[in-house]
Amino acid sequence: MDGRDEVILHALIADSRTSFVELAKRLKITEAAVRKRVKNLEEMGIIQHFTVKVDPSVLGYNSVAIIGIDTDPGFLPEIYEALRRMRDIKYASLSSGDHMLMFEAWCKTQKELGSLISHIRKMRGVTKVCPAILLRNQ
Repeated sequence: MDGRDEVILHALIADSRTSFVELAKRLKITEAAVRKRVKNLEEMGIIQHFTVKVDPSVLGYNSVAIIGIDTDPGFLPEIYEALRRMRDIKYASLSSGDHMLMFEAWCKTQKELGSLISHIRKMRGVTKVCPAILLRNQ
């Protein structure tokens, strides 16, 4: 990865719809060269996929939370996989620091979010659940 790749990467992080033609103009290289560089970034695993940022409240998800979970170590992989499959979980990650797992949940109501948190607390191997309700999400 070189400086041109970094320019491409940062431009796509800011706006994944930035065209290869626009990137080529910025870098003063051909569109084909940009396309090849992006393909290489994908093959190296640097770019994993292209996505959009969504405002959950516009879609009716009025209870959004970042939730930290601690588990008995032997249950960590099982709980992580179970969280990843839950409908209301939009993002899950193994982490170091305050909690072993961090995830983002989108629920339509506070009651739904409370039910989700209650369900997670009851999962075998979960030792601690620490929700942080997001009041504003940008």
